[in-house]
Amino acid sequence: MTATRLFDRAVIRLSPRPDSGENVVDFLQGLVTSDVAGTLPVWAGLLTPQGKALFDFIVWPGGEGLLLDCEAEAADALVKRLSMYRLRKAIDIVRDDRLAVHWRPHVGDGAAPDPRLHALGERWVAVVDDTDPAEAETGADAAWRAHRLALRVPEGRAELGDGETLWLECNAADLNGVSFTKGCYVGQENTARMNWRQKVNRRLVVVPLDRSDEKRRRAAYPELGLAIDHLRVDDIPADVMPSWIAAEA
Repeated sequence: MTATRLFDRAVIRLSPRPDSGENVVDFLQGLVTSDVAGTLPVWAGLLTPQGKALFDFIVWPGGEGLLLDCEAEAADALVKRLSMYRLRKAIDIVRDDRLAVHWRPHVGDGAAPDPRLHALGERWVAVVDDTDPAEAETGADAAWRAHRLALRVPEGRAELGDGETLWLECNAADLNGVSFTKGCYVGQENTARMNWRQKVNRRLVVVPLDRSDEKRRRAAYPELGLAIDHLRVDDIPADVMPSWIAAEA
């Protein structure tokens, strides 16, 4: 059986406490960049007030609450950050290790296409099955990384930065990671202003490692011969600009 589990991903569960009447969707809607009140899953970011990326994740329905498919290494920090905004709301925000994230490189087998690009394949969240040797012994993380970078899609704090990169410079508008109509969220003012003024002057791009600018490099993958650079748009070679990025005005 082909391994599909992504061990580098974790699941955070947001749920209302019993009989509290709290609305988890409304809570998250006022924090993140995408419309979580519409069709799920969606890719979203939690930003600084200045509009810079702190965390990125995929939001899934989860019973009366929501599930966040996020980096395993960042999960505890994301729980802490979301809990800071919870204030006195009767909402539980916990890492749920009973659930795992899965991926395969094609679509059409009943799971959800990746909300960023259908070419990324499909994903799903399922209860951990420790009896499945393919799941328990190995994962699909290396295959997922190679597939994702071949399509030139950055993700995660190592690539997007930890409060360093403006969300639209992370290609969020091109990868369905921001709503410009849903209303306020943390970092919304600067993000909306950049969009209205078409002022995305820099972008994160996947480049061949031998052409990477070390001063602009965010991450490197020698085994794949690739790197993530944060470059001025005018300096991005045409052959490395992803086809899914709309032509700059």
